[in-house]
Amino acid sequence: MNNVEKRNSKLPKAMFLLVLAIVAAAIIYSAVNNAPWSWPVPEEAKQLKNPLQPTAAALKSAREVYADKCAHCHGDTGKGDGRDANRYDPAPTDLTDSKKMNAATDGELFYKISEGKKPMPVFKNKLTEDQRWQLVLLIRSFAESAKPPADTLAK
Repeated sequence: MNNVEKRNSKLPKAMFLLVLAIVAAAIIYSAVNNAPWSWPVPEEAKQLKNPLQPTAAALKSAREVYADKCAHCHGDTGKGDGRDANRYDPAPTDLTDSKKMNAATDGELFYKISEGKKPMPVFKNKLTEDQRWQLVLLIRSFAESAKPPADTLAK
């Protein structure tokens, strides 16, 4: 077998490996970038503190906004089971997941509500700053209400 024939016999193998590597990279990229609730948040946004207190009035106002803008995907109680939830990939985040929600700062939640990431819409031009901070308060209440009672944890 001459050099040209050897080179030509290696070409299909090399092409196959190249295609395989590209497919693997695409799958990994897609998995990382489409993970629910995982999108980059600037460090300065993470440091933002909620200027509002969780008063009854703030939570009532947030519930009205949530029912109008969020519940159709995230569900009435924040479990990610709204009537339109199954239409989206990634699926809407379960806002009652206290482990996940406790890992996020108020600034991160505010940023994600404000900036969105497909399929979640951008709300910075649709809601006031106070409305978005009120939603952060409400979201926190979903995770708190999903926690089992303290006496259950001790058993």
